[in-house]
Amino acid sequence: MEIGEKVKRLRSERGLTLKQLSEATGLSTGFLSQFERGITTIAVEYLAKIAAVFEIKISYFFEEEPQAEPVMRGYDQPVMRTVNHTIYKQLSRAPQDKALAPKLIEIMPHEKRECPTPYTHKGEEFIYVLEGILTLLLNEQTYTLYPGDACHYLSSQEHNWDNQTNNIVKFIAVHYPNDY
Repeated sequence: MEIGEKVKRLRSERGLTLKQLSEATGLSTGFLSQFERGITTIAVEYLAKIAAVFEIKISYFFEEEPQAEPVMRGYDQPVMRTVNHTIYKQLSRAPQDKALAPKLIEIMPHEKRECPTPYTHKGEEFIYVLEGILTLLLNEQTYTLYPGDACHYLSSQEHNWDNQTNNIVKFIAVHYPNDY
């Protein structure tokens, strides 16, 4: 991985915008954007400023990255995000360079029994229920999916899902293209 790509990955992982990194380093957003894309190079003194922002050693940018183990162990699934009683776990070691984005999604029981608003986006989705009862909203229809049930649909169709029960719902969702 190139140095600019490492900076972009760090910035994304820490939730920083180009503008925020620009303000913290004194480098223009245009320059940082070009650097992250490999269009331009950077002086060591400015790379040191970037390292300081991320509180890492400058040597990080020059180290070879070890090849990621392709197997994702159940105990080693990183939580990508937690939103509205829902936990999203990453099921791929290196999702950024893949076409598919597999996730383990766990929806906790919650008091709000109102179904969420359906939405659309580009691509397609596949879901497979592992545990619990998943409520799937798809094209103004409501489906109840049980363990072992699956659904594959275009993401351009209005859709959303929810847990309308008092138990945890676990399912696998695979998005294409990768939304990582």
